[in-house]
This record gives sequence, structure tokens and C-alpha cells, in this order.
Amino acid sequence: MPTLSVESLLRASSLRLQAITDRPRLEAELLLSHVLGCPRIALWTAPEAPVTAAQAQAFRDLLERRAAGEPLPYLTGRREFYGLSFIVTPAVLIPRPETESLVELALAWLEGHPAALVADIGTGSGCIAVTVARLAAQTRVYAVDISADALAVARRNAAQHHVAERITFLEGDLLAPLPEPVDLLIGNPPYVAESAWDTLPPSVRREPREALLAGPRGLSLLRRLLQQAPAALRPGGAVLLELGETQGKAVARLARDSFPAAEVRLRRDLAGKVRFLSVQLP
Repeated sequence: MPTLSVESLLRASSLRLQAITDRPRLEAELLLSHVLGCPRIALWTAPEAPVTAAQAQAFRDLLERRAAGEPLPYLTGRREFYGLSFIVTPAVLIPRPETESLVELALAWLEGHPAALVADIGTGSGCIAVTVARLAAQTRVYAVDISADALAVARRNAAQHHVAERITFLEGDLLAPLPEPVDLLIGNPPYVAESAWDTLPPSVRREPREALLAGPRGLSLLRRLLQQAPAALRPGGAVLLELGETQGKAVARLARDSFPAAEVRLRRDLAGKVRFLSVQLP
């Protein structure tokens, strides 16, 4: 049997992934570096390095799972977010790059409120709560999720990034578990309409339905959260939420109903799409 090399495996595997991703070579490299336990750059610097039969089989097994639509981060168990590496499992939504813009909005607000008490609602992997705690070192954070399995992942990420002592994890629905009012409510709640489920990419439909779907128009969780928010905020507090790109006007109306005296703004992501709501209390 001929000796297998890094490059020979990658050439064949990239073709296998063309039907599932527009980045077949990149994803093949990420899977192989995961199997080999090496940085991705090592594949470039030593393309002729030998690969054992066992390693090649483990790689092919992951490759077939990816080709069948399983999300890449669930296969590697990792996802980069805001320059940090996060543990992810099928119990949590995979962190998205657009949510990094939500974190940027939060960090900008926290510059003027350095000792704020923050609540991350629907924390999932904990990517928002952990990143905020890492980069705004005087904050304390409540991380809330209805899923005990998701909270277990979030706790692991908090421990990995050495911020567990400043994050309190609470299991429950939306704002109900909060023991006190906070200065900043932040979250990426479910906002996909139930009717849109079958139109989502196959890999997205492998993620937890409850972390994506929110009623007929995708607004049920956002509506309930905004209705509960006034009682959960301190004077001068703020709300920052991610939303679907077609939901801006509807969510802004909901926010103004709940906060008639507040400044309500819609904010755009890096692609120019309306993706975030901000509410600033007087």
C-alpha cells in the first residue's frame, strides 16, 4: 500500500466536500489538523508528511460526516469567536461572525459603564458572556439559558478562559431567573420563523431547533424578552439584541411599546444589514 501523505489526502478530500461548502479545501485542512492534533499551518509547511492508516481513516470518517451535512464545528468541537476558541457541541448554537458585532456594541457601551452588571440571555455556548467577561474585566455577568446541556458547555468555556468566577449561570426561561435588575441586557435570542425551517441549509438544521425558531414570524422570543425587560433593568441601563435582517421595524415597535421614554435605535452589521436593536434608558 502506498504511503499516505498530508497533501494526497487533502487533494482527494477537497473534491468530496465541494457539494456541501464553498470552502472545501479550508474545511478539509481543519478536519485533518484536528485529527493530527497540529496547527493548520503545519499542513502547509510539511505537505509530504506521512499520515498513518488509522489517522487517514479517522479523517475520512469525519469527512463523510461533513459531506452528509454535519456542521464542521460539531466535528472538531471548536469554533473561533472574537479571537477566542470556544468549545461547541450539538447542544448549542454555533457562534456566528455577525454576533461579534453585537459584542462590539456591548464593549463600547461598557467603556462608559465599566463596573456594570450584565445579563446574557440565551447564552448557549457562552461566547457572548465569556468574551464580555474577558474583555471588560470589571463586569459581572449573569448567563441565562433554558437548556441545562447548553449551560454545561458555557461553564466549560468560562473555565477555559478563566472568567468563571465572574459569571453566574442561571437555568430558566428568558429573564425569569435573574435575581436582581442589571445594567445591560444582551442576547442573541431565537428569531427564525417556524415556516422557514425547511429552507435553512442542511447543516443549520443540525443545530438545536429551540435555539433558532421563535414562532410564526420569528418574533415570539424577542417580544416576550422586551416585555419583561423594563422590570429587569436599572435606571440608565441598556438592551442590545441581535435580530433577523427583515425584523428591524417590527422589533423597534416592540421596543418602543415597552420603553416609551428610551432611545431606541436599529444598528447595522458590517454588510450594511439591520441586525441589532439598542435601547438606552434615560
